[in-house]
Amino acid sequence: MWNCYLVSAKKATQFRLNLAFDICNIQSLYNELLSLNILNNPLKTMKNLQSIFVLIILLITAHQSIGQKVYQWRGDNRDGIYNENKLMKSWPEKGPELLWFNEEVGQGYAAPVVTNDKLLINGEADSTSYLFAFDLKGKLLWKTANGKEYYGKGFSASFPGSRSTPTIAGDLVYASSGKGRLAGYELATGKEKWAVDMVPELGGIENMFGFAESPLIDGDKVYFMAGGITHNVVALDRFTGKTIWQSKAMGDTAAFCSPLLITLPARKILVTISAHFVFGVDAQNGELLWSTKTLDNFAFEKLHCNTPIYADGFIYFTAGEEAANGAVKLELSADGKSIKEVWRNKDVTNAQGGFIKLDDRLFTTTKKKRLVCVDTSTGSVVDSLSANKGSLIYADSKFYCYNETGDVKLIKFENNKFTEISKFKVDKGTKEHFSHPVIANGTMYIRHGKSLMAYDIQEK
Repeated sequence: MWNCYLVSAKKATQFRLNLAFDICNIQSLYNELLSLNILNNPLKTMKNLQSIFVLIILLITAHQSIGQKVYQWRGDNRDGIYNENKLMKSWPEKGPELLWFNEEVGQGYAAPVVTNDKLLINGEADSTSYLFAFDLKGKLLWKTANGKEYYGKGFSASFPGSRSTPTIAGDLVYASSGKGRLAGYELATGKEKWAVDMVPELGGIENMFGFAESPLIDGDKVYFMAGGITHNVVALDRFTGKTIWQSKAMGDTAAFCSPLLITLPARKILVTISAHFVFGVDAQNGELLWSTKTLDNFAFEKLHCNTPIYADGFIYFTAGEEAANGAVKLELSADGKSIKEVWRNKDVTNAQGGFIKLDDRLFTTTKKKRLVCVDTSTGSVVDSLSANKGSLIYADSKFYCYNETGDVKLIKFENNKFTEISKFKVDKGTKEHFSHPVIANGTMYIRHGKSLMAYDIQEK
């Protein structure tokens, strides 16, 4: 919030400008000024002119904040859809041209985030978490440490390395280590501005595979799930790291989900998935609005990595439990305070590969090694295609599926039927093929362990 003072020749009028950086609030500001009779008064003195000048600067700043692009996990809206066009309609037999690759991004599974001139990615080296910045030709610009990286114990020790995708807003970038150290850095230099360690500082709980959440930015806040009893979900000032609010929410442990922000006329809602619950809190103050215990029979690893999707009054999510849930559709009330289940399809199970919603269809890969299309009205499967379980994104009317065997497939869906167009094998890197592809500026980026590859998929 901004406390602003407009000074006229006769009196000073104080009011608060509650700018949430959207057009509606600018209109509200204008109406508030009219109600105070500021814009209607004749400009009789230089002080009036100065006051109006200050007001104009505030309005311009608000407009700039509205237009400030946030680069983040799974694209502009966290929904796996990349707004690219004029991409290749098919690939050569050996795949698209490999523009460059870099094998010094550290160990991990985290996908990169790409701007118009930089690529940021998390990686582990010598048990330390690093944030790397590259130019778009693969040249290292800087790297900076972010505390210790998660290594795990027992079974989870087989999957060391980074999990979280950085988030960029303006001239700052935000990154989390697998140990839950969330920090803000200067985008140009990598200089650390602030850091908060979720476990020792906020009472967070480190689960079996560490922290994998990608930070969510809205206005002056950065949201994160510490997973503790009292500080379960927190909103921090993204410029200082100071706590704005903390929410007990359900008091449940984190489960790797990168949250979704829903904007309604009445409020903004932060929606995420913990080990046992899907829940929503008021993004302004952390108040728990609703929850549903739909995750009773989860697999032992408690993997709920997929960001929910909101569209036309409904929330969709997919989970990967052996015995329950699968894909679920929830109806959200108009005021955002309650939900009810519409349907669930227990056969559509996906824990970490993401899913896509297009019109009245939902798409994801499943444990049964199928790419499926689900009718969002009924929850029934419309069509399926043989495809190993993997990560799924969408751009320029095509699906890009990077499966866990290392195959990358280009797939179209027309007249309720899938058709595989092209495929190639990722032959660099080691360990599991878990990372999500990213498409930006006509280039597809894929991370496999310590290797990062850039493929030219622009139509020639």
